[in-house]
Amino acid sequence: MKAFPIAAILAASLLILSPAPTTAKDASTQLRLPPAAAAALAGIDAERMRAHVRFLADDLLEGRGPGLRGGDIAARYIATQFEQLGLKPAGDEGTYYQRIHFKGVHTLPATTASVQPDNGAAVQLKLGEDYVTSNQTQTGAVELDAPIVFVGYGIDAPEYGWNDYQGIDVKGKVVLVIVNEPPSKDVKFFNGEALTYYGRWVYKFEQAARQGALGALIIHRTDLASYGWDVVRNSWSIEQVYLRDDKDPKLQAASWVQMDIARRLFVDSGLELEEMIEAAGRRGFKARELPLRFKARLVSTVRDFVSSNVLAILPGAQAGAAKQAVVYSAHYDHLGIDPTLKGDQIYNGAVDNATGCGILMELAHAFATAAVKPSHPVLFAAVTAEEKGLLGSNFLGKHLPVDPAQIALGLNYDAILPQGVPQSVNVTGAERTTFYPTVRNTAKAFHFEIQPDAEPGAGHYYRSDHFSLARTGVPAFSINTGSTFAGQPREWGKALHEQYTEKNYHRPSDEYTPQMDFTGNVMMAQFGFALGWQALSAKGSVGWLPGDEFEAARLRSAKAR
Repeated sequence: MKAFPIAAILAASLLILSPAPTTAKDASTQLRLPPAAAAALAGIDAERMRAHVRFLADDLLEGRGPGLRGGDIAARYIATQFEQLGLKPAGDEGTYYQRIHFKGVHTLPATTASVQPDNGAAVQLKLGEDYVTSNQTQTGAVELDAPIVFVGYGIDAPEYGWNDYQGIDVKGKVVLVIVNEPPSKDVKFFNGEALTYYGRWVYKFEQAARQGALGALIIHRTDLASYGWDVVRNSWSIEQVYLRDDKDPKLQAASWVQMDIARRLFVDSGLELEEMIEAAGRRGFKARELPLRFKARLVSTVRDFVSSNVLAILPGAQAGAAKQAVVYSAHYDHLGIDPTLKGDQIYNGAVDNATGCGILMELAHAFATAAVKPSHPVLFAAVTAEEKGLLGSNFLGKHLPVDPAQIALGLNYDAILPQGVPQSVNVTGAERTTFYPTVRNTAKAFHFEIQPDAEPGAGHYYRSDHFSLARTGVPAFSINTGSTFAGQPREWGKALHEQYTEKNYHRPSDEYTPQMDFTGNVMMAQFGFALGWQALSAKGSVGWLPGDEFEAARLRSAKAR
């Protein structure tokens, strides 16, 4: 596909700028929203949103690293906005802050690693270039010298009759594992082409640790991971963060390796990488120990720190306990500063995710200033440490200020590119809930086409903070623009997303610019407001469709009430 120069795309977006969206009033009428809700929806403002994004993405905030000065400033800023709106604090001890204790582990350049074949010279690995790694056990130094076991995709999924660890003991060893999951077009087998949680790198490390492995080496392949090696390198070259009091098993070396390095390891084992990957995707695959040992000395700085989720609540007008609350969420953290970079060292995170925070604060403004309050509570959650593995929302899901059984819906915003007037919306995961007919009708009222996930193999549903709520049983999904925009060819939006991923995602270049057009962000906020108001006003709550992977958690939370 032809690439669009970014300057030309931005210029084109300026040409199609229009006044405030004309669909808001029509949508409210079609959805039969009460006048107070319609007025609040129409009042969602692009310039307030712009001001939030501009501040949160400023160099002053130093990339909003969790537990660091810039991250704390961002949290204070968001809490102040909530307080000015008169929202009630929903954090610890009557504050807006839900304090979370973390440990930060930064792998130092003194770290060394190599792979020693039974026969031949050792393969010396260059940190950052050939591999990245982190010591999840949160100690200053650790040494490994352990056999390598190839475990295919490293998945134990009994519901699919699949166990890559069957028949092999990996205790005290290092597993070599493929990112993603066995290829399939059958929706009953690993959900077909749509990635499940089993394909996520987080799961690979979790399962390897549960099996007693000392370390794991995930083989990176761009098409399977859905992002290039530079994204892995940038994300893992900075401090990794873990929940301090988490008792789950941990790896001494949670690592990724470049595809070319993995290929050489298989060659040294008398095997061919592509053939082994193909074999690992078929039933009957057997894990095997390779004639290789992984030798490494990980040296890290370790720091204890506190970072907070920022929580505010609008109490419902209906007396008594919450029955069908709604949660809006967005993460405020980003990657901080990397002093090893040449030139710009600040990961400003304007799109990822100052934009989501801007929408969150505008939604808070809309609900707080509405002339009539909804029947049930609305919780606004700006969460921390998303970039470290959804840690803030993970903690929130386990410590919700509202019983998860009494939450009808969770709506999340993450990385909304400020561009043009969208004609489509992405709500991947909504189709798994009983709320989907309302989502479909609301999209129709806004003249949005609901677009399926353009990259189902990337597993986007499991990569943002709504997933942490879904794991507790709360029906939750993220809202984002699709790829079609008014006045533009269909490939325009896709090209812009691809360019953002290639040029700006998890890079210091993700910065605020005055040319950003927040028209679409306003429309996404209005769409989410309408969905939330309808969930709050519905006669019954929302659930997962029968047989969904999160249905059991929903049923458990309901029984626990």
